[in-house]
Amino acid sequence: MITIGEKIASIKGQMPASVRLVAVSKTKSPELILEAYNAGQRIFGENKALEMKDKHEILPQDIHWHFIGHLQSNKVKYIAPFVKLIHSVDSLKLLSEINKEAAKNNRIIKCLLQFHIASEETKFGLSVEEGYELLQSEEFKQMGNIRIAGVMGMATYSFDNELIRSEFKYLMTIFKNLRYDFFLNDIHFREVSMGMSGDYQIAVQEGSTLVRIGSSIFGEREYKK
Repeated sequence: MITIGEKIASIKGQMPASVRLVAVSKTKSPELILEAYNAGQRIFGENKALEMKDKHEILPQDIHWHFIGHLQSNKVKYIAPFVKLIHSVDSLKLLSEINKEAAKNNRIIKCLLQFHIASEETKFGLSVEEGYELLQSEEFKQMGNIRIAGVMGMATYSFDNELIRSEFKYLMTIFKNLRYDFFLNDIHFREVSMGMSGDYQIAVQEGSTLVRIGSSIFGEREYKK
């Protein structure tokens, strides 16, 4: 049986060192996360604020917790004291709440703007127009406790690799345009979070810096508290 550590080593071995692996640990037990941690993994991704808070309290404190799911504004307070990166900012309202909670905790929280790049309507994310509107707003310009570090997107769930590739190319175009228009001299704007278990190799080819992989590491077992 292949261990979690061997799976992580295999995935990392297929990617350049510049690409970082976010081990998606949502619904997975602290024991499984600890197994990955003991194999050297330090970045873990969760999509429920309270579950992430609970795990943060009992697992090693040098873990980098990334929030990768749809985040409700009223749940930001639970993760604001410790979250390392929020991948899924899809509204000015949410960003404002993150800024407020970050200030309460005397922190600057790094965020990615999530863009809707898939053909599926069910996916969350900003349109390009909404993204520009957000970044041009006076409200955003007054926020001192968030840092926009890049972009995130989810490709269509499909076996059509060319469709997936075109969507990742689109996200890279958005990233480059935003960098040129808003972040030209900002060294922190450098992350492109795209690629999951089924399509991360395409994402890496297209310029991803963060891949979010869960089932290929942990399998499908559920975490029951």
